[in-house]
Amino acid sequence: MAAEIRPCRPDEAGAVLRLWDGARSEHAVTEDTPERVAALIETGALLVAVEDGAVVGAVIAGFDGWRGNFYRLAVAPSHRRRGMGRRLVAAGEERLRALGAPRVTALVAFDDADAGGFWEAVGYPRDPVMGRRVRTL
Repeated sequence: MAAEIRPCRPDEAGAVLRLWDGARSEHAVTEDTPERVAALIETGALLVAVEDGAVVGAVIAGFDGWRGNFYRLAVAPSHRRRGMGRRLVAAGEERLRALGAPRVTALVAFDDADAGGFWEAVGYPRDPVMGRRVRTL
């Protein structure tokens, strides 16, 4: 059975947190909490891949009114290399396009070769001009 890609439901928040915990990048500094996941679910920004009733992938496809942004893409190890990440990105792009996003960025650590390779493969090259400046509040 092929996974269904759709907005996350409130009863799936725990499964998403467990998925993210198992796939967490060493570069991720923002804590994943039930409250933050609930807020994402409420806005429709959290998309999941569900197969046989289990969450096997997730991505945040957020829109701030100016640009679309991808965060926290994760696919269960048992489901990697099967196009699941690509399908999640395509669903996120569809959501962001419908919201009016003219451009989309993906937050990826420069030295994360696996993630960088994935994002390159799905059409998100490294921006040679723009960088990020970040402050933790």
